[in-house]
Amino acid sequence: MFDYNDLTNSLQIQLNSKMLQAFSNLVQSRSLFWIGLTRYAYNFLAPSWPALEYFSQSEASKAGSKSLVENSRDLIELLSFEMQLAVKGTIASISALNQYHTRELREALNALGNTLSGHNPEEILQYSQMQLQIMDTLNESYPRAVREIEPEYGLHFDNGGYVKAAETERFELHQVLPSDRNVGVRENGKPMIVVPPYVLGANILAFLPGENESYVHAFANQGIPTYIRVVKDISKTAAVQVMTGEDDALDLAYFSRELVARHGKKVTLNGYCHGGFMSVIDTLSGQLDGLVDALITCAAPMDGSRSKSLVEYMEHLPFRFRDLGYAIKRLPNGNRAVDGKILSWVFKLKSIENEAPFLSFYRDLMMFDNGSGQIPKISKTVAAISRWLTYDVTDLPVGITRLSFDSYTKPVSEDGTLPVRLFGKPLNFTSIAGKGIKWLICVSENDELVDESAALAPLEFVEAEVAVFPKGHTSMATSWSSPASACSLETIDTSECAIKPELKKRYAHRKSRGPVRFHLELEKAGEKPELLDAA
Repeated sequence: MFDYNDLTNSLQIQLNSKMLQAFSNLVQSRSLFWIGLTRYAYNFLAPSWPALEYFSQSEASKAGSKSLVENSRDLIELLSFEMQLAVKGTIASISALNQYHTRELREALNALGNTLSGHNPEEILQYSQMQLQIMDTLNESYPRAVREIEPEYGLHFDNGGYVKAAETERFELHQVLPSDRNVGVRENGKPMIVVPPYVLGANILAFLPGENESYVHAFANQGIPTYIRVVKDISKTAAVQVMTGEDDALDLAYFSRELVARHGKKVTLNGYCHGGFMSVIDTLSGQLDGLVDALITCAAPMDGSRSKSLVEYMEHLPFRFRDLGYAIKRLPNGNRAVDGKILSWVFKLKSIENEAPFLSFYRDLMMFDNGSGQIPKISKTVAAISRWLTYDVTDLPVGITRLSFDSYTKPVSEDGTLPVRLFGKPLNFTSIAGKGIKWLICVSENDELVDESAALAPLEFVEAEVAVFPKGHTSMATSWSSPASACSLETIDTSECAIKPELKKRYAHRKSRGPVRFHLELEKAGEKPELLDAA
């Protein structure tokens, strides 16, 4: 005989079991939640400890130069500045917290209600299992994917895809061979030297070669003799630790002479971000005269004082503390270097409303907990970007960083003279025209590091082409380095790219070739001298 009470008891036992399992899953997921949140906070705050040490050392050397009243006033202003940053970061974090937890609470209550009502007895268990998987992905799978992308990400000079072409005490010059096996290098082609930024490092310019997302391979796969200049490990190389802007220019001139002798044509310098700035001032110094006849600068701060976000950050910082010395550390051999982790931290503080640790945590969490009911696969692009941000931070030579620091704190003069000197001589943008150099300036419409006005400052003093690309600072090195992308570096007319209408209108009167096309057409024009001006 059917016993309704037995069935009810059985269902109640099953429900209790599922509720107990769901509770266990949620406890585990909350534990992982707090572990992840703590890890993000620790990673963000880790540079603060050496920063405090450098601050103490620097302040000790300045203590006697001001009165107690002046010192107290400056420190109070610094505390006020720090409080402003904390408020910005807190507001942004609370916004992300509310967005995430409001949605999660609604989903949890809905799952619990459907389970208790019998509408879907499995829902609370399924919800809890999903939460546990999400937290496991964020804390285990995601960091593992970042570690495991290493063989596919960046420059690997030991894999047969590169050939060392020259070397100095400070740099190595490597030829980038085509990753497309159907393409050969044109030995009589116009050579190019890609100059990576000191800050971002060289790996970002060979992002994912196997996925056709590599800035340097975008050129090499066109048969262009493509070379990349890579700085040696500063921790092991004393010559890099004490390097100056003059050393940078002399080494670049040496490499250019080697390539002119090998290929029989003048060199195109192709500098990304800070590498673009260095390429231009090296050219202005006169050391590259007769060796270089073209410049490509991508997302490069030509007048850093026009970068609104960083300038605004600096202006709110009390004048006394606008000193590079607060980021300088002493190396074991007695030389000094700028701590790359501190410099990276400063850029995060500058954009604290986007880089606060809790906000970063919730942003990554919502990447996996996107409300779709499925955990998205960790793409190679996401893993590679994270690897770059996590592992590619390096210390910088003081002399090189000083040049960049001066360019961000002092504007270009009204006659085009830069705030930095090389070989004791002033540098002026107007001299580019006299050198007969063709110049392409590439900018990203949503560049979070280098404002459009900072990159295009030379246009007030010299004629240059402009190519505007969508997205942010690294987009040309990642998204648009793929030939199949909507706005590839090979694009003939970048005005067709999906950029803001006002930008299209602003530069509609200018020729707008992508950097690969720019170089190829210069090479073609060089074979027919009568076409050089038309190019």
